[in-house]
Amino acid sequence: DIASSEMTKYAANSMLANKISFMNYIANLCELVGADVSMVRKGIGSDSRIGNKFIYPGTGYGGSCFPKDVQALVRTADEFGHSLEILKAVEAVNYRQKSVLVSKIKSHFGNNLKGMKFAMWGLSFKPKTDDMREAPSLVIIDLLLKEGASVMAYDPVAMDEARRILDDRIAFANDEYEACIDADALIVVTEWPEFRMPNFKVIEKLLKTKTIFDGRNIYEPEEMQELKFNYYSIGRKPVISPK
Repeated sequence: DIASSEMTKYAANSMLANKISFMNYIANLCELVGADVSMVRKGIGSDSRIGNKFIYPGTGYGGSCFPKDVQALVRTADEFGHSLEILKAVEAVNYRQKSVLVSKIKSHFGNNLKGMKFAMWGLSFKPKTDDMREAPSLVIIDLLLKEGASVMAYDPVAMDEARRILDDRIAFANDEYEACIDADALIVVTEWPEFRMPNFKVIEKLLKTKTIFDGRNIYEPEEMQELKFNYYSIGRKPVISPK
């Protein structure tokens, strides 16, 4: 029936959003207690009752479906006097998670980011789309600009959409390496395949400091330590290389 069909669609997307926010919450706790969220993810993902999908920590979910459907289900429940506290928490966690990289940036560089420049890889809310609706990149950009920093970004597909949304608030690069020129650090927001195996020697020469903030955990801390990068990810211990 129609009501059950609509509820199925909202419930399915809300359940997936719940998994993402829960994993991000666990990732943040992992950092506090010294655990590695990658190991935790593999452990709980091996349980067939949970599975390994939608338990990757990051900078929060975006797009059109998850935010809209979670909000719709919350609103519908409120209209019927049935408050969905779990989904309200899912939304709150997701909203805070979009700013987690900026908190790490301030922790590393200090609260004064005025005049600093950041390279950003990825603008769309996920790979293989130009969709920037509710994208974490927009929150990160907004927070950095408010701090007086500048951003040069690159995305394999979403550049036209980003220009439409952001206009001249940030600079746009022709490729991922151009974005790094004279930047104080690199911020990885979207896990595009072309970002997974970059030339770190080129990145090292282009950046002012060898510092990467990885919002999708696409690099390994051990490799970053060998390359002597400062490396911050989600739910794992940071790598701080000696100066």
